[in-house]
Order: sequence, then structure tokens, then C-alpha cells
Amino acid sequence: MVSVRPTLPPLPVLHMMGRLRDSLVVAQRRSVPAPVALLEILQGGFLAQVLCTAAELGVADVLAEGPMPIETLASRVDADPDALARLLRPLVAEGIFAHTGDVYRMTGLAQPLRSDGPVSMRSAARFFGSSKHREWWSRLAESVRTGSTMADRVLGMPFFDFLARDRQFGELFDSSMTSFSELALEPTLTAYDFSPYRTIVDVAGGRGRLLTAILQHTPTAEGILFDLPEVVEPVPAVLARDGLADRCRVEAGSFFDSVPAGADAYILKHIVHDWPDAEVARILANIRSAMSDTARLLVIELVLPDDNRRHFGNLLDLEMLLGTGGRERTEQGYRDLFRANGLELVRRVETTTPDNILEVRRI
Repeated sequence: MVSVRPTLPPLPVLHMMGRLRDSLVVAQRRSVPAPVALLEILQGGFLAQVLCTAAELGVADVLAEGPMPIETLASRVDADPDALARLLRPLVAEGIFAHTGDVYRMTGLAQPLRSDGPVSMRSAARFFGSSKHREWWSRLAESVRTGSTMADRVLGMPFFDFLARDRQFGELFDSSMTSFSELALEPTLTAYDFSPYRTIVDVAGGRGRLLTAILQHTPTAEGILFDLPEVVEPVPAVLARDGLADRCRVEAGSFFDSVPAGADAYILKHIVHDWPDAEVARILANIRSAMSDTARLLVIELVLPDDNRRHFGNLLDLEMLLGTGGRERTEQGYRDLFRANGLELVRRVETTTPDNILEVRRI
């Protein structure tokens, strides 16, 4: 089946729609007694776990075959029929699934819960709903009191070390991040012109999904995918499959040691927010050393608003606090970070997702 992505309105219209939606949410909460409004917010945690459970059971994968009675669906996902119907009730109310009588079916909102969806959120839902993830969020008060991460206490070691050791959990996390990358891929290519760069290094670029898309979109460019040896090991076969073996090479290493020198552009996508300031400084220092005076560093991250309005990054900032010790930043926060490490923000390019492309040069 060919997936047709919806055409999004221009950025100013998207911003206006977002502000209107947020204003309506705030107005609705002010229209009911405060205890009721707070209770509704608290129940949001229940709803998230319901959604995560539906993803864990694989409900969308089964219903993708067609509508089916609850008894059949329950048998296919190995669940109790009555309990499954109770699980699906709030998801039907939210428009994620639909039913007539005892026959359940998919909706558009359920499609991303499929494992084989063009942009699948199933792994992300399973990761966020996992007992490990829930446990470190249960320690948020301790994290706020101490300023310390909690994932390392739950896992017995730093988060990224645990991902390398427990590959089942690591693969779940990696798959989640791939989904987020797919979600942002087309908006990134639409918003930013990569054609001025002859050689592009994707630092900690994973399996190369972003870099290969850039090279396919920019036929004049060549690429270097740089990541840990165990991460990049299968990439040459992917490059050969995609016809990019002659335009992209793979180098293995750690950005804490060095990065390939002499490129025209370096990409750090969803990396800076993962690490405490001291580690970020090491990463930026190594990239700065590899850059020429004309090279550019492209940092792809969401940027927090300067005010306290509703924003996707507000809660993600707490996820970074709990999980890795990293943080989300405002534009001024990024300017200060870059300046402290011998770099300067040249411009900020917004996309139709929460991601921004921060173009940075040496000073």
C-alpha cells in the first residue's frame, strides 16, 4: 500500500492553529471547578498507559487485517475478552479505535500503532509504557529535590550503558528513536537546503536514515556516517542496497574522542539534549576541532519557547532530567551553550515538527 502523507499548512498557519488549540484547552479547564480540571490532568497518565498497553498487545497489527469481534480480537492478542473491551473503551472514546456492537475496527489515529506503519509509534508507546520507564518517572520528586537522574538508579548503571548491555530494551529504544527520525525526516529536508555542502558528516548518525535521505535529496553531496562500531556495522549493506556506496562511507568511533575532519557540514541530530553540559562540551570541542572556518555544524533539536506556554519540549525536558541528565533549551540557552564552546548560532530554521535546525559556525 502506498502511503500518502497529508499536505501540511505553512508554518505561520500551523503556529496559529497550535496557539488556538492550546488556548481552547486552557479555557476548557477554567470552565470547570479546579479539582475537576486537575483530576482530568491526572487521568492523562491512565490514558497514556492504556494506549501503551494496546501497543504492547499488538491490537492495531491485528485489526489492520480488518474489523473483528472482541472474542476473535482477544484470542489473537492473547487477552481476556471482557478486560480487552474495557481497555478499548477509553481508546474508542478518544477516536483511536472504533466499534459497532462488539466488532472493533481501525481509525486513522490507530494507524501509527501498527508495527509496519510508515511512521510507527508502537515501539515508542511500548518504551514509554515499560515498567523501567515508569519506575524512573515515579521518582520525579527525588530527581527534582536532588537534580539527579533516576534512570541510572533504576537500571543500576547509566542509561546508555544499559542500552548497550540489555539489547532487548536497547532495540526497543532504538526503534523508538527511528520512528521519531522518520516523523521529522521530510520536514527537515523541506525546511533546509543541504546543497551548499559538498561533504556532510552525520555524527552519531545511527543506521544512517537521515544521512541517506539527505544524499538522495541532494545528489551533489557526499556523506560520512560516524557512530560506534556496533551501530554502524550493518550500514554498508544498506548503502549498497540504496545505491549510495560510492557517495557515502562509514567511519566508526566515539564523538567523545574525535570526529572525521575536513567536512563542510556536521550534523548532530537529537544528541545535544541527551547529555549533561560537561559531556556536551566534549562533543562540541571535538567537532569544533574538526571544522574549518567555513564549515557549519547543524544541530537538530526542539527549542523551548521563551515563555511558559504549552509545548512538547516542556515534558521532554523532564524526561532528559530523569533519564540521562541532559536538558532541552531555549534559543538563548543554545546561544549561550555554543558561545561557551567557541561556536556561534548563525540562524535558526524551524520545521513543521517540533524540531529546529540550528546552523552554527566557529568563532
